[in-house]
Amino acid sequence: MKLIAKIGLFLTFCMYSALSLAEGAPVSPQGPSAMMQLVFFGGFILIFYFLMWRPQSKRAKEHRNLVSELSKGDEIVTNGGIAGKVTKVSEEFVKVEVSEGVEMNIQKVAVASALPKGTLKGI
Repeated sequence: MKLIAKIGLFLTFCMYSALSLAEGAPVSPQGPSAMMQLVFFGGFILIFYFLMWRPQSKRAKEHRNLVSELSKGDEIVTNGGIAGKVTKVSEEFVKVEVSEGVEMNIQKVAVASALPKGTLKGI
């Protein structure tokens, strides 16, 4: 046999011997450690908090402040797009004048935003 063939045969024998010795007992596949799972779960909670829960709670707080500060004479827009002037404020409802002589009772939660004074006169 040629020298290269003998070296190739020897290397093949060494490789198979090393693989058979290295196998030993079969190793079961292991997932990530408990610590890594906790870090992943904690990161997921932080992402959820900063991207979803915190902005929503800030918007809800701003809306509560807007609704609690409503007073007679304020100009508002509802979620449905109705613009009008507040004529009476009660605990749950706001009476809004949408045009001369036309008033509507609207729930406070339906108020979307307050307009600057005088906006309705320009419409």
